[in-house]
Amino acid sequence: MKQKKIPLRKCTGCGEMKPKRELVRVVKAPDQKDENGVVTAKGQVSLDLTGKKSGRGAYVCRNRLCLEKAIKAKRFERAFGIKIPDEIYEAMKKEMEDSE
Repeated sequence: MKQKKIPLRKCTGCGEMKPKRELVRVVKAPDQKDENGVVTAKGQVSLDLTGKKSGRGAYVCRNRLCLEKAIKAKRFERAFGIKIPDEIYEAMKKEMEDSE
């Protein structure tokens, strides 16, 4: 029987390649546009604990240390190409603590 391939993703905090299931996805939702294609609302950045939200994703280990390392180095801002407010980072830290 053929063995299933395990997808690997790189942690934005520590830079290690790990199996996708061991990491938490941080997602930037798609921008909302009107019928003319003009952006009406920017997509929000949040933790995706289920791994099923739509949008651009980046991965981080399930520990607070890697999350803080990625935030300090502004790796999420670089991955998503936007400035992320501190309130969103605080919400992500709280959500990470609650999931542990």
